[in-house]
Amino acid sequence: MKQALRFFNIRTKNFMNTDFIKGIVPPIAAPISADESVDEKSLRDHIEFMIAGGISGILACGSNGEFYMMEEDEMEITLKTIVDQVKGRLPIYMGIGAIRTKKCIRIAKMAQRFGAQGISILQPMFIKPTDDELSTHFRSIAAAVPGLPVLLYNNPRVGYAIPQSVVEDLAHTAQNIVGIKDSSGDLTQTMEFIRRNQDIGFKVFAGKDTLIYPSLAVGAVGAVTSTSNYIPQLVYSIYKHFMDGNHKAALEAQYKLNPIRLATDKSSFPVATKDYANIVGRNTGNPYLPNKCSPPAQQENLKQELVKAKLL
Repeated sequence: MKQALRFFNIRTKNFMNTDFIKGIVPPIAAPISADESVDEKSLRDHIEFMIAGGISGILACGSNGEFYMMEEDEMEITLKTIVDQVKGRLPIYMGIGAIRTKKCIRIAKMAQRFGAQGISILQPMFIKPTDDELSTHFRSIAAAVPGLPVLLYNNPRVGYAIPQSVVEDLAHTAQNIVGIKDSSGDLTQTMEFIRRNQDIGFKVFAGKDTLIYPSLAVGAVGAVTSTSNYIPQLVYSIYKHFMDGNHKAALEAQYKLNPIRLATDKSSFPVATKDYANIVGRNTGNPYLPNKCSPPAQQENLKQELVKAKLL
């Protein structure tokens, strides 16, 4: 039965266009005003800044977009603004990270209704579901939006990783689960997501900015990168050089990026993304409370990394 399901799925995935799932995709840092309402003007400006820098798509309401702070109406405003501003120039993905399956389904349907080209589903945080529960969670959300490409999102920050066996089964039996973003920071994990599912063209995005080049080298199709919120040209150059066959230039760009990304680890997650964006002149505002901007000494540290890289 399982073999039959795999054969069915391999064939039906071919009818779903996933060619757009590639390149450099920022989890957009959504600007907010002093009262924590979505700053639509700054959001539109920020989108144009990143598009000019060469990005390949936009992920709305991702981890660096502070999705866990947002009410559903704020998610809707953010997504609708992004879709309206992009006007079909790039694919748009919607991040989904709620614990309750029913809520995730509601957000997935919102994403489909307002024109997202794909969704990305984080494993539920706080609880630690069994493999069967986790599989049912992902499968139920994907089934609620047939025809919409679904990416899983493996982020051990929630307290556990998505098991390779769960990903492999879903990839081969759930028609519209077509890829994964791997933020484990473990290249072996990334390689295994690729190796186990290469027979169906499963798309794997790197989720660690410091591992864009090596992930591409083992078969990833691109990367979802917080750093492309503020230095998109440099981040995109890693991908562009690699795809052009200039591996030396791609690796040099990766090494230039790494100290900038590693400096964010001294800030509480994910405030350094907005800190950096504000430093380079983007008006992304403060993080949602209780998070705060990094203290002055860390702000200076972030700034100096950009100075040393001759990016400021």
